[in-house]
Amino acid sequence: MAKKLYVGNLSYSTTEDALRELFSQFGTVETVTIIKDKFTNRPKGFGFVEMSSDEEATAAIDGLNGKEVDGRPITVNEARPMEDRPRRTFDRGGSGGSRGGYRRDN
Repeated sequence: MAKKLYVGNLSYSTTEDALRELFSQFGTVETVTIIKDKFTNRPKGFGFVEMSSDEEATAAIDGLNGKEVDGRPITVNEARPMEDRPRRTFDRGGSGGSRGGYRRDN
């Protein structure tokens, strides 16, 4: 069964192809995803790599956690499941959370 790994502290210049090549020395890489900002489309400095087995994932963690990649020591560990987060709401009033601009109710 495939195991998803979190890869953090990535250089903004690191590519998905480079990560695939790096992790492939420890086994079969199923998927590679570098997370990008949805507005600017620039990398956020972390991503996920899915290895085809638990043994390969453990070998990748042992071999790559703390290793310098593109000038930065990367963090590699088992990815945790995404937690449900409350939906963000914006305060439209003027009580501390105002984001500026004009109020229409004056």
